[in-house]
Amino acid sequence: MAGKGSNADCMSCSILNWGQVSRLHEVLTEVVPIHGRGNFPTLKITLKDIVQTVRSRLSEAGIVVRDVRLNGSAAGHVLVKDNGLGCKDLDLIFQVSLPSEAEFQLVRDVVLRSLLNFLPEGVSKLKISPVTLKEAYIQKLVKVYTESDRWSLISLSNKHGRNVELKFVDCIRRQFEFSVDSFQIILDSLLFYYDYSETPMSEHFHPTVIGESMYGDFEAAFDHLQNKLIATKNPEEIRGGGLLKYSNLLVRDFRPMDKDEIKTLERYMCSRFFIDFPDILDQQRKLETYLQNHFSKEERRKYDYLMILRRVVNESTVCLMGHERRQTLNLISLLALKVLAEQNIIPNATNVTCYYQPAPYVSDVNFSNYYLANAPVPYSQSYPTWLPCN
Repeated sequence: MAGKGSNADCMSCSILNWGQVSRLHEVLTEVVPIHGRGNFPTLKITLKDIVQTVRSRLSEAGIVVRDVRLNGSAAGHVLVKDNGLGCKDLDLIFQVSLPSEAEFQLVRDVVLRSLLNFLPEGVSKLKISPVTLKEAYIQKLVKVYTESDRWSLISLSNKHGRNVELKFVDCIRRQFEFSVDSFQIILDSLLFYYDYSETPMSEHFHPTVIGESMYGDFEAAFDHLQNKLIATKNPEEIRGGGLLKYSNLLVRDFRPMDKDEIKTLERYMCSRFFIDFPDILDQQRKLETYLQNHFSKEERRKYDYLMILRRVVNESTVCLMGHERRQTLNLISLLALKVLAEQNIIPNATNVTCYYQPAPYVSDVNFSNYYLANAPVPYSQSYPTWLPCN
């Protein structure tokens, strides 16, 4: 594990060991393709290069970067290599001051113009505007500006789901969902080493790198990551309640640290999810986007994930009217059936139940008559083409 030190003398911080620093170096120097839309060429970048370019350009524009951090599953991978979560997200946090709309606009323009540095040789850059670069390479743009949250997110497109996400944070109330995704690794010492040292790093000669857990207790969160345990605090503070991430952890064989407390937490998760996504169409968009972003190249795991999510919603939702709850359960079941259909797998007819739809909801186009019963699907078995109503 990372060791304690004078520069990280608090419960939430720890110094990375050589193995962790070595993995961090691999993550920062790996070439990641940023795929352009249409005829725009693919950009080949490393996190090290994009961070150094953006930070330098921000400084020239008068925006001071307090520090830069690696966040998300990449940070977890650096700390514990085989942790069950993989290394899909490449999330970078730039700590900056964003007092007004002008700074948000400036940050966006700096990032877009920085992409010009990564265009292949021979491509004319003179007539490529920030608007053009945005349309070509940006997957997602987010801006949040409230009294307690001021941050923006710029996601660079990767068709394999490994989007490079640059997050510019002035202040933010909640920076994690669960203890296992609460880690941030401060990159400044390693970036300084890249800039000024020509000596290759080794076990006995490398910069001191500090990791921090937003959960508040680094050792506890590290233990949870090593042992695949699920723990969180106040899930009602999380947008969406952490419900989708919780089900994702369960399908990856993580288990609740406190089996008694988790039932209460599940109810909070469901309640917050339906507060944030009360409309069935919003729920559908959220679920489809989550599946696309978090289960790339994991098609067979999607079905298991949806069945776990359905069970949690079925057992722990206490804030919905009966027909609203049935709508959501049917939505999840239909998405699961769609996943099976995309894999040319038809579920066993004994697992399909046909329900008569009560008259008041017949006119509701979002209400479906069918859902899959919660039963495992044996993938090797052949199934009939027609699914009878039982």
